[in-house]
Amino acid sequence: EPTGNLDSKNGNAVMDLMKELHDEGATICMVTHDPRYATVADRSVHLFDGQVVDEEDAQRAEHAQELEESGFDV
Repeated sequence: EPTGNLDSKNGNAVMDLMKELHDEGATICMVTHDPRYATVADRSVHLFDGQVVDEEDAQRAEHAQELEESGFDV
């Protein structure tokens, strides 16, 4: 969870860096409990008790405005 113990400014900086790396072609595997950051992903896989229970294309627009307002470059 890359933003787990960070304040919002530094959490957004980490997410911006991960987005930049992805835009350059890197594959990012991220674990998060924050649905706002999960929507940045191209794909989400949901686990329960170690088993895949759902897999979907991310719904980016749902939290995009909230992320932008907090300083993250969506």
